Amino acid sequence: MLTSVEQRHRGKYAKYCSCTANLSNVSNLSTDKNSGRLQCCGWVLVIVSFIFAILTCPLTIFLCVKIVKEYERAVIFRLGRIADRKPKGPGLFMILPCTDTFVKVDLRTVSFDIPPQEILTKDSVTVSVDGVVYFRIYCPISAVTKVSNAHSSTRLLAQTTLRNVLGTKNLAELLSDREGISVSMQESLDEATDPWGIKVERVEIKDVKLPQQMQRAMAAEAEASREARAKIIAAEGEMKASRALKEASVVMAEAPSALQLRYLQTLNSIAAEKNSTIIFPLPIDMLQSFMQRK
Repeated sequence: MLTSVEQRHRGKYAKYCSCTANLSNVSNLSTDKNSGRLQCCGWVLVIVSFIFAILTCPLTIFLCVKIVKEYERAVIFRLGRIADRKPKGPGLFMILPCTDTFVKVDLRTVSFDIPPQEILTKDSVTVSVDGVVYFRIYCPISAVTKVSNAHSSTRLLAQTTLRNVLGTKNLAELLSDREGISVSMQESLDEATDPWGIKVERVEIKDVKLPQQMQRAMAAEAEASREARAKIIAAEGEMKASRALKEASVVMAEAPSALQLRYLQTLNSIAAEKNSTIIFPLPIDMLQSFMQRK
């Protein structure tokens, strides 16, 4: 059971709600009327502009007829609103001189250089990286209405994206996996610029500049690795040569005539290289007694 005081409060609250609803309905009606009046005023201005253009046709024909090229589109604004909700072109189109304005949009692929950016990699190495971005506008209306300057916004976004992507990479990944970094940047930029009607087609990393100390350290590391490989190759060569000499000694021990031929070849090479040296060849028969004793 409700008391009389609560009933009176509830009645006052119901009257307040009904008054608020009535006021909101009145405001909505007035807004609709204002919007309708604005639309009527807009149509009146358009009709007046059209009549004015017809009356002054010889003079205003150059102001009404516009031409856009094959790679361009024109976004027409009529009293601040986009006419027909689609771009015009290519070719000829008409505009009203007093109520219409238009913006030309280039649909060709545009490229720009990303200026060198000082980036701190994941392993705390400071590098300077620059790149190039290729993009094009596929929706002229979004490129005009969703962003104030599509080209400048894409440039700034490319710089920040380059910093964000390379900040998650190590120096080794940055130097060896440029293609993967370019694909990752292209996907991030394309996703961010899609509401603007922009398609990012390609992103390339041009140059990676390392500090002088890092360059010297990497050069010393590469030189040390090359020296280690050279020593390993030399040791393997000596091992193979010793094995070959061992096999040659076994063959010469089995054939004494081979040892004599080798002795004569050695004498010939010494006589050819050092002509001032006098050689007294020792007969091989004198050495056979020593070889038989052994």
